[in-house]
Amino acid sequence: MLAELRQKSQITIPKEIIVKLGLSEGDKLDIFEKDGFICIMPVVVYPKKYLSKLKEEIGEIKAKIASGEQPVFDSVDAMFDKLEAE
Repeated sequence: MLAELRQKSQITIPKEIIVKLGLSEGDKLDIFEKDGFICIMPVVVYPKKYLSKLKEEIGEIKAKIASGEQPVFDSVDAMFDKLEAE
């Protein structure tokens, strides 16, 4: 597929790629150069407030695991088996 560099350095990503990757207007894309290639990668951007809350929750879970209060499973299947038994 070819894309043409337009005014103000803009290009149009072919619709087939947009559909295949499930992209939509407003999605963020990381654009970088590597070894002479232009790379475009979809990314998710989370607000700092969300990340702070997530770090706090992870810290709480780690403390529960360390104290034995939070069960730890060897697999997702083991976790679902425990949940179904409750």
